[in-house]
Amino acid sequence: MKKVLLLVCCVCVFTGFTSCKEKQVAKIEPVVQNQVLNKELAEAAMLKHLDAVSNRDLETLASTLSPDGDMLLILPGTEIIEKASGFLENQKEWFESGDWTFETKILHLEVGETVASIVVEAIYKEIEREGIPYFNRMHISYVLKKVDKKWYVIRDHMVSVEKSTDQ
Repeated sequence: MKKVLLLVCCVCVFTGFTSCKEKQVAKIEPVVQNQVLNKELAEAAMLKHLDAVSNRDLETLASTLSPDGDMLLILPGTEIIEKASGFLENQKEWFESGDWTFETKILHLEVGETVASIVVEAIYKEIEREGIPYFNRMHISYVLKKVDKKWYVIRDHMVSVEKSTDQ
């Protein structure tokens, strides 16, 4: 009788642990799914932004910026450009300048609930600058913020890694 009682207790304990674990997994799965979706949406917003730059599409680029105008552009050798309006004015001038291409690749992506950090490698090329081909390989760090369930670029900080004009 003791053996039967012990066996019943073991079965009950095992069943309790198993159902408890299943309940924990059931609670975790929606959180993980939300994190995956959040990451996918942030990455899609970043790719939309990068494509807008590559295609010199100011209207689409504007749609990737925060509706509250929050934006900082940090470029080598210049003062910080603040607000989405300043960023767009800078980009407009650049879009209208010369014959250039801009190729990008996401190197690092870290996404939280409301803020994302993305590092991109970009290669900027001009067919000719002062009589010779020009390129600038750079790393750009972006910060995105989620506003009303949508991701927007709020920071853009570029550093040159290698230029064709380097010695």
